[in-house]
Amino acid sequence: MSSDAGNHLYYGDNLDILRGQLPDESVDLIYLDPPFNSARDYNVLFASPKGERSEAQIVAFKDSWEWGEQAEREYAEIVRSSNTDVAEMIQALRRFLRENDMMAYLVMMARRLLELSRVLKPTGSLYLHCDPVASHYLKIVLDGVFGKTRFASEISWKRSSAHNDAKQGRKLPGNIRDVILFYTKSENWVWNWLYTPYDEEYIQNFYSHTDEETGRRYQLGDLTAARPGGDVSYEFHGTRPYKGRYWAYSRENMEKFYEEGRLYFPKNGGVPRYKRYLDEMPGVPLQNDWADIRPVLPDEYLGYPTQKPLALLERIIQASSKEGDVILDPFCGCGTAVHAAQKLGRKWIGIDITHLAIALIEKRLKGAFPGIAFDVHGTPRDLSGACDLAARDKYQFQWWACSLVNAQPYQGRKKGADGGIDGLIYFQDEPKAHKKIVVSVKGGENVNVAMIRDLAHVVEREKAEIGVFVTLNPPSKPMLADAIKEGYYVSPTIDGAFPKLQILGIEDLLNGTKKALYPDLSQGAITFKKTKAEQKAGNQKKLF
Repeated sequence: MSSDAGNHLYYGDNLDILRGQLPDESVDLIYLDPPFNSARDYNVLFASPKGERSEAQIVAFKDSWEWGEQAEREYAEIVRSSNTDVAEMIQALRRFLRENDMMAYLVMMARRLLELSRVLKPTGSLYLHCDPVASHYLKIVLDGVFGKTRFASEISWKRSSAHNDAKQGRKLPGNIRDVILFYTKSENWVWNWLYTPYDEEYIQNFYSHTDEETGRRYQLGDLTAARPGGDVSYEFHGTRPYKGRYWAYSRENMEKFYEEGRLYFPKNGGVPRYKRYLDEMPGVPLQNDWADIRPVLPDEYLGYPTQKPLALLERIIQASSKEGDVILDPFCGCGTAVHAAQKLGRKWIGIDITHLAIALIEKRLKGAFPGIAFDVHGTPRDLSGACDLAARDKYQFQWWACSLVNAQPYQGRKKGADGGIDGLIYFQDEPKAHKKIVVSVKGGENVNVAMIRDLAHVVEREKAEIGVFVTLNPPSKPMLADAIKEGYYVSPTIDGAFPKLQILGIEDLLNGTKKALYPDLSQGAITFKKTKAEQKAGNQKKLF
């Protein structure tokens, strides 16, 4: 198992990685936003130029929770597990729900939650992000995994102001909230109080006074108490507390307040009152209704449909961890949790089952934190690793190979009508004009000249400027000769001619001896949205 639990990105099934790489009680905070069987695919909408059709949409992950052999096998493992509470709970749920997609989802989540509980430190916490469709079942599973008394809170996040599921003919209110289930490993969990700003109505009602000299808003506080405590019956600047009341502060402190201008003396006489300034108050202690965090902001959006706002993850990490702690996201998607962890000075571990997500996170982190160093596990680093991936899963291989040339994977997991296109690159070599490069990936042993001719036809059909042929095995001389025959693309603004058809071997791409050649004023910003660089790792956003 890995002894260095921090700054690691893993490709693969999180159940396997949790079992094989993470030791017991090695993680301080877990956030997970697992996919749910919503009977639809989740698409990644890349930063395609305006006017391009949906070929730039691909399936990032497919909700695959369905009852079958895998669900039955994992169910049997839960029943035999040492956690008898979970074993009994999952059997009761199966009797109630029967064998269906929801039950398969709960079985697979239970297996992973048991492992997540194992790797969590006694002082750690877990936040499970879900929607109301499954939250009540997941809460029961979590009670079994962590114990009946380890439920901390159910947080509601208002993810949008309105939703189109609230429409005529549908007898349900619009669903605009997500649920975040908050559990702790023990009674001694890490908690840092956070505060949110007062709303305007509260300020107007309770801080209705304004200091004439400074313009600072304040409220008036009582300086008296119902019971005496020391010398609290003295006269202060000609005033005494009302009958039956006593000063709440010593004479020394009252004089200090006076010298600091903190006292308000009523014009008609009477007992002075204390000025409590608004700008000195911390705000409202964090509640469990998070309607103040907006959905993903436009300058933050990477095109990932299930992407969560950075502010949401920053709040969770700030509340339930300390600098240097290890944050784990086992369904890391586009990497918001690991981004927030890096920004706030925490170590992190991210796991995802698609090479697409891993490539997206790598780009995101390197864009946000120039010079960042982290380990990526499970991604091919040499030719033998690439061969192994191609043999195991050709579509994952294609996604990964596209990332080597900074291309968007084309279409979805099911090839179908891809039209000979595996990836797309957009570039810009003159103002207000985007141009296209078609990428074809071949992971098989046999590549031949006919494939180069096919790519030339695709480039012509798609009105693309360049075609890139990425191959696992070395190209033949006839293939290279045919590619040269296609000539060159000459940029109208940038000096140089670029081969119309380019053949790139995986091994050459891995060792950096070759790359796709094309002019690009946008530096890749048309193909993939650039992540804005953070000012400094460890800086925390102000809550006010």
